[in-house]
Amino acid sequence: MPRDSKYHQGRFHPLHPEKYMGDVRNICYRSSWELHFLKWCDRNDAVLKYASEEFSIPYVNPIDNRVHRYYPDGIVQIRHRDGRVCRYIIEIKPAKQCKEPTKKPGKVTKTFIREATTYAINQAKWNAASEYAKDNGIEFKVLTEVDLGIPAPKRRKRN
Repeated sequence: MPRDSKYHQGRFHPLHPEKYMGDVRNICYRSSWELHFLKWCDRNDAVLKYASEEFSIPYVNPIDNRVHRYYPDGIVQIRHRDGRVCRYIIEIKPAKQCKEPTKKPGKVTKTFIREATTYAINQAKWNAASEYAKDNGIEFKVLTEVDLGIPAPKRRKRN
């Protein structure tokens, strides 16, 4: 499985289609990390039901100040070891995108602007998802490569 979250897209075909909430013929993933999560949901006996991008949550984009639709990466219903059944709205993101970017001393770079914009939009989406979850007795969670158990890519040595 590729370790990079970009450019790995496709359709997922579950081994246990009865667990999927939605159109089982149209389960899409947009990264290898999302595929990893879908496989985990499908194969894990504690997961009772799950879905991927099957509903949207409105949020106000802080960049254009307009209402947009946010499609969380998943929703999952899990029976915990103590017997409790809980539902979670899931978003899968690189850990780097979960931290506010820091500006290096000196001029503002295009990279910093892109990272700051992404962070602001993610925060708006996640605040809306948290409110939606609270209103519906669900919990919102952002999972990173660390939570998914995906090792960091090895760095090449420079000569």
